[in-house]
Amino acid sequence: MLARALHLLCLLLLAFPAWAACRNHTVTPPDRVSIAGDSVMIVVHQSSTYDARFATKRGVDEAVRFAKSRKIPVIYLQDDTPDEFYFMEDCYPDHWVFSQGGEITFQLTASHVYIVGGHLELCMSAALNDIIYQWSKRAPRDFTVTYLMDAIYSNGRMIEPQDPFFADFERFIGIVTYGRPGGEHWPKLSLLETMGIIQSEAHELDYIKKVLPRWDSTFPDSFRIAAQMNGSLQKVLRPAPGWNPPTVLFQFVDSGLTLAEPRMESF
Repeated sequence: MLARALHLLCLLLLAFPAWAACRNHTVTPPDRVSIAGDSVMIVVHQSSTYDARFATKRGVDEAVRFAKSRKIPVIYLQDDTPDEFYFMEDCYPDHWVFSQGGEITFQLTASHVYIVGGHLELCMSAALNDIIYQWSKRAPRDFTVTYLMDAIYSNGRMIEPQDPFFADFERFIGIVTYGRPGGEHWPKLSLLETMGIIQSEAHELDYIKKVLPRWDSTFPDSFRIAAQMNGSLQKVLRPAPGWNPPTVLFQFVDSGLTLAEPRMESF
């Protein structure tokens, strides 16, 4: 009996959430945040408070692993939800920064942002709008946002009844929330799962246009705006005059695992 009890105790210890270590960390004041280099990964509210089914757990772990392997600084945005609900395997970013609604309160010196977390439509949207606003105040140059789709969670609020894939979305959400208590915690899907529901390239582009930050009212017409899916040809959302205008590129990549592959090294 004692041997069985010890065996069960070992199993429990092995199963104990690795992210519990994130309970004890220091939050960096915004004016003390420093970013080394021209790229940064920002992880927005990666918490089971919002992604209760852990749809993006593996995605965020691979994203952070990729960033650290390339020596890209990593910043975790944290709100006032309990520390123990943050489920990143790596509890040691360059900075933890308090951000109640996704707002970016520190100076963003990088021109390439890898974005992770969510909600795609809420706090992440607030973060991205703050990011591109800061960029719009800098000297004109190229800027890039890379979305790591398996590490971004969404409630699907931008999917509308008239969309041709709405019925598939409704069925998917019905399956993953079956038997769950009501409320906002469970009905989440990753952005990559959303692309799997949509499937049509034309409809994917239409959806991407809906979820992008407000570049149209942020950057002047001298900026070219483009979107790209997994290294494909860029889709120009707004052209700009001149042979080589400054470009804001919104890249959508399946996963940090994709970026780690040799063919994606240029990202």
